[in-house]
Amino acid sequence: MLTVSGLKRLHISASFALKDGEYVALQGPSGVGKTLLLRSIADLDPNEGTVKLDGTLREAMPALAWRKRVTYLAAEPGWWSDIVQEHFTGWDDALPLVTGLGLPDDCGSWPIQRLSTGERQCLGLVRVLLLRSRVLLLDEPTSALDPASAAAVESLIAERISNGTSVIWSTHDNAQARRVGSRILTMGPDGGIEENRP
Repeated sequence: MLTVSGLKRLHISASFALKDGEYVALQGPSGVGKTLLLRSIADLDPNEGTVKLDGTLREAMPALAWRKRVTYLAAEPGWWSDIVQEHFTGWDDALPLVTGLGLPDDCGSWPIQRLSTGERQCLGLVRVLLLRSRVLLLDEPTSALDPASAAAVESLIAERISNGTSVIWSTHDNAQARRVGSRILTMGPDGGIEENRP
C-alpha cells in the first residue's frame, strides 16, 4: 500500500492511500498541480510530508530504488539517444509490449525523430512497464493517442492492475476517468483533493 500524508509542494496539500491493485483516476483543470503531485510522490521534486510504501518511509530508500518501485511517467517522456531501441536495456523483452500497442516490430531501428507524439507516449509507457514497478504514476499517458491506441493502453494497464500493480492515472477525459478509476481524486485550484466515486 502507498500512503501519502500531508504532502505539500507549493500550493498542493494531499493525503490519501492507494491499495495494492487499485486504479485511481486523478482529475482537475489544467494548472491545478496534478503533475506536481505525481512528481512529488515519486520524489522528483522537493516536497514535505510523509510518503510510505508498505509502511517503509520514502526517505529510508535510495532515491533510485524508490523510483523503480514508485515510477512516474511524464506526458512527454524524455529521450537521450537517436535510435529507439537504444532507450531499452532489453529490446527483445520490450517487443511484445511494443507490438501490443500497435507499433511495428521493426520500430526499434527507427530514429526518434520519426516517431509521432503518440508513438513516443506508447514507447515511454513500455519503458516504464519493463521496470515492473509496484506503483505507476501516469501523467496523461493517452493524451496524444487515437481511441484504438488509448484502448490498448487501458487494457495493458488493467492487466498490470490484475497482477497487483497500483496506478494513479491523470486524465482530462471524464469518460476515461470513469472507465479506469475505482476512485476519482479531483484536485481544485487551491491544491486540495476531493474523492469521488466514478
